[in-house]
Amino acid sequence: MQKRFYLSATDKKLGGVCGGIAEYFDIDSLLVRVGFVVLVFGLGVGLLAYFLLWILAPSR
Repeated sequence: MQKRFYLSATDKKLGGVCGGIAEYFDIDSLLVRVGFVVLVFGLGVGLLAYFLLWILAPSR
């Protein structure tokens, strides 16, 4: 069975992107959320990446 990335329907705060990434990699969603915050304030690309994933990723 092939793993696929989906937006999370159960572990979501805004769009389900971080929850979906956490489910895909089987890690805690808090780690993914902290990573996105670091990308937003550190490099400035986290917000763009989040919205692109939110728009392009399929829902379960």
